[in-house]
Amino acid sequence: MNTRMFALAAALLLGAAVYAEAEDKAFELKLSHFLPPSHPLHKALEDWGASMEKASNGTITYKIYPGQQLGRAFNQYDMARDGIADVTLVVPGYQPGRFPIIAAGELPFMISAAKGGSEALDAWYRKYAANEMRDVKFCLAFVHYPGAFHANKKIVAPNDVKGMKVRPANATVAHFVTQLGGTNVQASAPEARDILEKGVAEAVTFPPGTAVFFGIDRILKYHMDAPLYTTAFTFVFNKANYDAMSASQKKVIGDHCTSEWAGRVAKPFDEFERDGKAKLRTELGHDIYGLTPDQLALWKRAAEPLEKSWAESVRKVGVDPGAAMKELKEQLARYNAGY
Repeated sequence: MNTRMFALAAALLLGAAVYAEAEDKAFELKLSHFLPPSHPLHKALEDWGASMEKASNGTITYKIYPGQQLGRAFNQYDMARDGIADVTLVVPGYQPGRFPIIAAGELPFMISAAKGGSEALDAWYRKYAANEMRDVKFCLAFVHYPGAFHANKKIVAPNDVKGMKVRPANATVAHFVTQLGGTNVQASAPEARDILEKGVAEAVTFPPGTAVFFGIDRILKYHMDAPLYTTAFTFVFNKANYDAMSASQKKVIGDHCTSEWAGRVAKPFDEFERDGKAKLRTELGHDIYGLTPDQLALWKRAAEPLEKSWAESVRKVGVDPGAAMKELKEQLARYNAGY
């Protein structure tokens, strides 16, 4: 009797679970980013979305809106907050001062590798994202292969930036350019070539593959090969749509918002940047140059005030910068992605 009752109860529970899954509301997520569909991050979003669709038995589908179709690169965070898109690709460093904590991922000579660096940054940032990105549902964070200067002249020492007009990659690099005596020209990545062609800027900061992808190599011939900085990216969800999902659907989202997935998103991006560096080396008339130990020491010394500025900014939002930096460096060491 007890065995029959147990079997009946189990069947009822299974039936309820199947029924609940069958009753899950269908969601078609609008995934927004600001890059062309030929960029590797577009493919990464496709793979990520397809995996969620499969895991949800088709109750979560997706449509990608690339190339700033739904809004400019600078507005992606607010687009997720306001429901213009359900998921957006955000560069927090496009909005100086708004996301001070994650800006640690932009500091020079901090992160040495894209995949491991992404896993480390994501694992570290999660507890801070709940407050710093409280307007949205944070999903994951990642970084690209380290970038440097591409210019119309050879930049080997910090003093070489003085007087130059530079398109910076993010707020931290912009601060660095100002500190070195340069002038910042603000533009999103897709707009960088245009400002160079018009003479509005003389240099940009990009990782190598991105420089090739946006045609920067058709204008600038000098390319520094040094790990000067990285840029942090995030995937974020509109909160209202996420909250409307069932428990099983939220689990699917949770399973795709992990440090492992941060590394999976970053890996093809990393390969793309490395391939770009190899391509630059084959192009006639280009100078792809490294830095000597003495030159590297100068750059590291020049970058020291940036970490102090970062510490001041996070202290203002109630975070202990010493403890936070220690945690980040421990994660970078764990993933073999620090300096």
